[in-house]
Amino acid sequence: MIKTTWDVIVIGGGPAGLMASIAAARGGARTLLIDKGDKLGRKLAISGGGRCNVTNNKEPAELVRHIPGNGRFLFGALSRFGSKEIMAFFEQLGIRLKEEDNGRMFPVTDKAKTVVEALIGKVKRSGVQIRTRCKAVKVLYENGRTTGVLLENGERLTARAVIIATGGKSVPQTGSTGDGYAWAAEAGHTITELYPTEVPIISDEEWIRSRELQGLALRDVALTVRDGRGKSVVRHRGDMIFTHFGLSGPAALRCSGFVVRALRDGQGPVTVEIDWFPDTPEDALLSQWSGWARHEPRKALRTLLKTALPERAVPLMLRLAGADGGKEAANVAKNVWAKLARLAKAFPVRATGTLPLEAAFITGGGVSVKEVDPKTMGSRLMPGLYFCGEILDVHGYTGGYNITAAFSTGHAAGTAAAQFCSGENDG
Repeated sequence: MIKTTWDVIVIGGGPAGLMASIAAARGGARTLLIDKGDKLGRKLAISGGGRCNVTNNKEPAELVRHIPGNGRFLFGALSRFGSKEIMAFFEQLGIRLKEEDNGRMFPVTDKAKTVVEALIGKVKRSGVQIRTRCKAVKVLYENGRTTGVLLENGERLTARAVIIATGGKSVPQTGSTGDGYAWAAEAGHTITELYPTEVPIISDEEWIRSRELQGLALRDVALTVRDGRGKSVVRHRGDMIFTHFGLSGPAALRCSGFVVRALRDGQGPVTVEIDWFPDTPEDALLSQWSGWARHEPRKALRTLLKTALPERAVPLMLRLAGADGGKEAANVAKNVWAKLARLAKAFPVRATGTLPLEAAFITGGGVSVKEVDPKTMGSRLMPGLYFCGEILDVHGYTGGYNITAAFSTGHAAGTAAAQFCSGENDG
C-alpha cells in the first residue's frame, strides 16, 4: 500500500476547501487538496446565478441574523475572517467587487469563473498540491487521533491533520453527495438530521394542482409560516412566484426550512400566508376597498379588484371569499369586503412539504456544532480532525450568507490545522 505524508489534507475543492487549503499553506503546512471531481470549485461556479455572490457586506452580528441554522456558532470565525476580510482577500487577488441589493457582493465581471480561477490560482501559488479525480473513501484514525486518508485506489495518504470540506447533500451534481458525514460519524460525531433549506415549497391546494396561478410572480410581498396551532414561525418579505407544485422565489425559499422543520416536528398542518400588501394595515385596506361602494358604486367588484390585484388572481380571490364578481360595488355586503381584505393580508396556502434535499440550494443539518470548537473548527472528539463549510450543521439564507460561512470556517480550519501541525513539530 503506497504511503505519502503531508501536514494537512483538505478533502473537497469547494469554497470552504479552497480557502482552508490557502490558510493552511499560509500557516506553513505542507498541504494537499483532493477532490473526487475533475475540477475544483464546481458549486462555486454556478452560485449566484453563475455570477458568484462572494459575500454579503454586513457586520458579523447582522450576518449571523441571516444564518438561522446555528449562526451564533460562527461569531468567532466571522470576527476573524468576515465579510470585510473576504472582500479584502479578493481585492488583493485583483478581483474588483460591486455591491448590489441587500449587501450582496459580486465580481464586476458578473462571472463566477473569475472568482473560481482567482481562488485556484491562489491555491497553486501558495504551494498547495492539488489532486483531482482523487476519491477519498475513509479518513483514518489510530490511537485516538487523525492519521490520514485512504483513497479509492488503495493509496494511503498520511497526515497530521485532515480537514473535511465535502459539503452537504444539496446540488449533488457538483459533487456534494454527503461523503463526509460517515467519516465524521466514525470519529464519534453526531450527525443531526439532514433536511432541505432554500428550496421551493409544495402545496396540494386545488388551485395549485389546477395551475390556476402558475407563473404568476409577486413583487415585495410578505410570507408568514404558521404551524398547526396557528402560531407564526417566521415571516419573510421579498419576491415570490406560484408554480405548478407550490411556491418558489426568494421569499418562499427563505421560509422553506421552517416549513420542513414544522412538519418534521409534528406541528402540521402548516400554512404559508401571503400578505399581498405588507405596507398597508388590514383596516386601512378594508377602508380603501369598501370605499369603492361610495366612489365607484356602479362598477363591478371584479373590475375594481383588478386595479389592486394581479388580474389572474382576482377570480380565485372572489371564489375563496364567496363573492359575486359581477355584483356592483354598491351592493357588496360589508362582510364580503372584510373577507377580501383578510385574504389580501393573509392569503392561505397549505404547505405539504418541499422539493427534496437534492433539489435544495443548501443542506440543513450536519455535523453537530456542539462537538466542534467554534474558534478552530476542530473536532472536540478527535485531535487533528477539522470541519468547514456545509458539512457543519450551519445554514443561512441565500444572498451571500452561506458562502461567507464557507470562506470563514475554511479560513479558521486551515489556520488552526497548520498551527496544530506546527505545535506537533515543535514538540
